[in-house]
Amino acid sequence: MKPENAIRPDHPAEDRKDRLAKVATSLGREIIEVSAVLESLDRDGQTQRDAIHALAEKTDHVVQINASVAESLKALAGSVDGALRSLDDVLRGMDRSAEASARMSAHSGELANHTTQIQPVIEAVQTNNEQILTIAAQVNMLAINAKIEAARAGEAGRGFSVVADAINELSIRTGHAAQDVTASVTNLTEWLTRLQGSITALTGFVHQAIEAGTESHDALHAATGDLKQAGVHSAQVNEDAGEAQTRLSAFRPMLHDIANLVTGGTEQLHSASDRVARLIDQSETLVQDSFILGGTSSDRKFIEEVLTLAARVQAAFEAGIEDGRITPEALFDTRYRPIPRTDPRQFMARFTPFCDTVLPPIQEEALRFDKRVVFCVAVDRQGYLPTHNRQFSQRPRQDPVWNAAHCRNRRIFDDRVGLKAGRNIETFLLQVYRRDMGGGRFAMMKDLSAPIMVKGRHWGGLRLAYLFR
Repeated sequence: MKPENAIRPDHPAEDRKDRLAKVATSLGREIIEVSAVLESLDRDGQTQRDAIHALAEKTDHVVQINASVAESLKALAGSVDGALRSLDDVLRGMDRSAEASARMSAHSGELANHTTQIQPVIEAVQTNNEQILTIAAQVNMLAINAKIEAARAGEAGRGFSVVADAINELSIRTGHAAQDVTASVTNLTEWLTRLQGSITALTGFVHQAIEAGTESHDALHAATGDLKQAGVHSAQVNEDAGEAQTRLSAFRPMLHDIANLVTGGTEQLHSASDRVARLIDQSETLVQDSFILGGTSSDRKFIEEVLTLAARVQAAFEAGIEDGRITPEALFDTRYRPIPRTDPRQFMARFTPFCDTVLPPIQEEALRFDKRVVFCVAVDRQGYLPTHNRQFSQRPRQDPVWNAAHCRNRRIFDDRVGLKAGRNIETFLLQVYRRDMGGGRFAMMKDLSAPIMVKGRHWGGLRLAYLFR
C-alpha cells in the first residue's frame, strides 16, 4: 500500500514521452545555437590570435629595422660632418680663386688701357714716318737736280757734285729706313690689334668665370646650410629612433604575453567547441532514444516518410543490379572524377548516370510531402551527392557564388551533418543544424536520414531536410 503523500505523476506516460521527445529536440536546437556561437567565437579567436602573432612578428621586425636605422643614422651623421668639412675646404678654395680672378681682371684692364695709350703714339710715328718719306723723296729730287747743274758748271761744279751725290745717297738710305719703319709699325699695329682682341676675350672669360664662381659659391653656401640643417634633423631623428627603440623593446614582451593569453583563450574556446560538438552527438542520441521509447511529435511523420523513401531507393538500386543496368562494383565505387571548369568543384562517379535516372522520381515526390521540406537527396558513405533536386541541379555559370546555391548536385558534402547522414546505420538519424542562406542569414534546419542498404551492404543514406519550427 502506497503512502498518501507519495508523488503521483501529473501526466500519463505517453504525455511524458511526447514531452521528452519535444524537449530533446528543443535541446538539440539550443545546443546547435550554442555551438554556432562557439564556432564563431573560435574562428574570431583564431583570427585574433593569428593577427596578434603577426603583430608580434612585425613588432620584432620593426625593432630590428629601427636598430638598423639607428646605425644608419649614426653613419649618416659622420658622413654629413665629413661632407661639411669638405665643403668648407671647397668654399675657401673658391674664395681664393675669386680673388685671383679679380686680380686677373684688374691686370687685363690695365693692359687694355696701356694698349689703348700706345695706339696714338704708333699712329704719330706712322704719320712722322710718312713725312720723312716725303722729305726723303724731295731731297732725292733736289740732289738729282743739283748734280745735273753741277755737271753743266763743268770743273767749277765738280765739288758741288760730290756733295749732291752724298745727299742723294743719304736720301735713299733715309727712304729705305722709313720704309722699314713703316713695315715695323704696320706689324706692331696688327699685333696690338690682336692683343686688344685677346685682352677683350680674356676679360670676358674672366668676368664669366667670376660670375660662375659667384653662383657656385652661393649654391655651395646654400648646400652647406641645408646639409647642416639635415645634420640637425638626422640627429633629432636618431634621438627619436633611440626613444622608439626603448619603447618598442619594452612593448614587445607585453605583446608576446597578450599573444600567449589569446592563444590560451583560443585553445579553451576550441576545446569548448569540441565538447559542444560531442554534446551535439549526445543530444542527437537523446532524440533518437526518445522516439524509440515511443515519443510522438511533429517529426514522426517525417521519420515515417524518410523510412519509406529510403526503402524505395534501396529497391530501385537492387532492381538496377538485378536487371543489369548497374553492377555492384560500379554502385559502390568511390573513385570520383573532377568535372573540369566547375566552381565549386563537381565530380562524376561510375554510378552517377544511373542515379540521375532512378532517383529524381523519388526525390521530387518528397518535396510535395510537406511545405517545410527544402530538399531530399541520397548520399553515399563519403558524402558524395550524385543527383540533387531539379531546382538545385542547374547548369554551372561563371559565378561561383551562384553555383554554390544552384549547382549542388555531383558534389561532395563531407561536413559533419553530411558524413553522419551517409554513414549512419541506425534506423534513422535526426540532426539539427544551421543552414547558410547567404548574406549573413541562417535558417535552423532538421536533417532526417535513413540508411540505404543494398543487398546487405551499406551504400549511404537518404536525407530529408526541412525547416525547424
